[in-house]
Amino acid sequence: MRNSHHDHLRTSRPASTRGGHRAKSRTRRIVIGAGALAVAGAATVAVSLASASQHSGSTTGADHAVFVQGNELDGNTIHVFARGDDGKLSPSGTYATGGNGGDQVDAPTDSLASQDSLVYDDDSGMLLAVNAGSGTVTSFRVEGQRLGQRKIVSSGGRFPSSITVHGRVAYVMNAGGEGSVQGFRITSEGLKPLHGSHRSLGLKNKDIPRFDTSPGEVEFTPDGRNLVVTTKGSNTVEVFPMKRNGLPAVAEPVVNKSAGGVPFAISFDATGKRMLVAEAEKSTVTTYKVKRDGKLKILQQPLPSGQEVLCWLVRAGNYFYGGNTGNSTVTGYRMDKHGKLSLTNEVGIATPPSANSQGVIDLAVTEDERFVYVQNAVSGTVDGFRVEADGSLTKVTTAKDLPVFDESGMEGIAAV
Repeated sequence: MRNSHHDHLRTSRPASTRGGHRAKSRTRRIVIGAGALAVAGAATVAVSLASASQHSGSTTGADHAVFVQGNELDGNTIHVFARGDDGKLSPSGTYATGGNGGDQVDAPTDSLASQDSLVYDDDSGMLLAVNAGSGTVTSFRVEGQRLGQRKIVSSGGRFPSSITVHGRVAYVMNAGGEGSVQGFRITSEGLKPLHGSHRSLGLKNKDIPRFDTSPGEVEFTPDGRNLVVTTKGSNTVEVFPMKRNGLPAVAEPVVNKSAGGVPFAISFDATGKRMLVAEAEKSTVTTYKVKRDGKLKILQQPLPSGQEVLCWLVRAGNYFYGGNTGNSTVTGYRMDKHGKLSLTNEVGIATPPSANSQGVIDLAVTEDERFVYVQNAVSGTVDGFRVEADGSLTKVTTAKDLPVFDESGMEGIAAV
C-alpha cells in the first residue's frame, strides 16, 4: 500500500457545483487480471488529495454525482462524474483509493461477485470503497463532486466485497477464507473498527474466493435491527440480530434456506418491511419478512423474469430494477400497495438491450429516484436512464472509457 502523502489524484477539470440530491448504491460477478485504466476527461493534472480537499469549496456531501469503482488490480480508483439535471454525465475526476482491486476465481463478467462494493453515506458525507486485493477499505470525504481526506483501514478479513451502513455504523463483508462481517464506527477521521463486532460466516473459500461460493451482499434492514448476508454457494440467507450499540446479538448467524437458487442481491421496499432477494440460478426474486429473531417468512414465492443470471437489484420508488449479466438486460418490477411484486411488462425487460452495452452488472439509483445508472463491464461503459411513469427506462446518457472487463474490470457504483 502506498503512503497517502505520495498518492496523487488524477482529474480532469472540475465540474461546477450544482444544487441537487444525495444518494447511495449497489453490485454481482467476474474474473480479474491486468486492468487497463482509461482516465476520462480532456486534461490530466496531478494534485495531492490534501490539496484537492482544500480547494473543493464549501459544499459538504455529494452533489449531483455518480461514482464508479475501477477495481484495477494494480491500483483501485474511483471515477467521478458530474450529473446534470437531465441525467447526463460528464467526467469530473479520478481518485486513487490507495489499495488494489480484486479478482474472484472463475467469475464470468464481474470481478467482485457482489452488490454494494461502493457506498455513499449521506449522513456522514463519506464514500466507502472496498479494496478486495489489499484487504482494506477506503473512505473519502465528499464535497460536491470532489473526493478528499482519504483514510484506509483493514477490512478485518480477506477479500472485502460489500459494505452497508446504518446510522454511524458500517459493516464490511469479507468474501475470502471462511468469510466474515466486520463492524466500524463512522467518525470524522474515517472508519474505526468496532470492538467485538467480527463474526465468521463459516465458509470454506480460499483467500481469493470462487464467485459461486462467495457471499453476495451484506445489508442492514432499514430499522437497523438485523444484518443480512446472502451466501450463493450455500443457498442461504443468514441474519445477525443486532443490539442497539451496533454489535451482533448472536455469535453465529440465524441460517435461513433460500427460497430460490443462488441468492445474490438484497433490496427493501419503500416501507422497509419487505425484503427482496435476487436469485441468479433462475433469475428470480423472492419477497420476505425479516423477523426480529432473524428468521425469514416468505411473503411471495420466487418470481421469474425469463432473463438470464439476475444478480443485482435496486429500488426506485415502487419500482425495482435488476441487472441480468447473462444476457445484458435490465428487468423492471413493480410492487403494488399490497406488497405484490410483478414484472412491468410481459417480456421482463425495462429497456431494450444494446449491442454497445454488454456485460450488465451493478446498478445505482439517484436519491430523487428519477435516474438509474447501469454498469456494462464488457463494454466499459455506464448507461444512464430516466425512470418513466410506467416503470420503463429511457436512456439519457452513456459514460465511456471505463476499465473494461478482461480478467478484471470495474465494479461498484453509487449515484447521488
